[in-house]
Amino acid sequence: MSAVEERRERPGEAVAGMIASAAIFVSLIGLVHKPVRVIPAALIVAFVAAGIGGRHQRLAAIAVAVASLAWIVGMTIAIATGRPLY
Repeated sequence: MSAVEERRERPGEAVAGMIASAAIFVSLIGLVHKPVRVIPAALIVAFVAAGIGGRHQRLAAIAVAVASLAWIVGMTIAIATGRPLY
């Protein structure tokens, strides 16, 4: 196997990076818009990205951490301001 083939990104790795980025974006949206509906979906997507792994493994781990933190902060904001949770 040559060095070029080793550095080439598999399609699954590229998808993992994109869905990890999407999970971070959706988690941040969930902070201000119905956290019970939005953030768990983002957390599941982040777990899928972490399961795919590959080159974007660190980004997927960050997505899981951001989604988890967004759940706590989003619920706190929703309860403190009296906004609907779902």
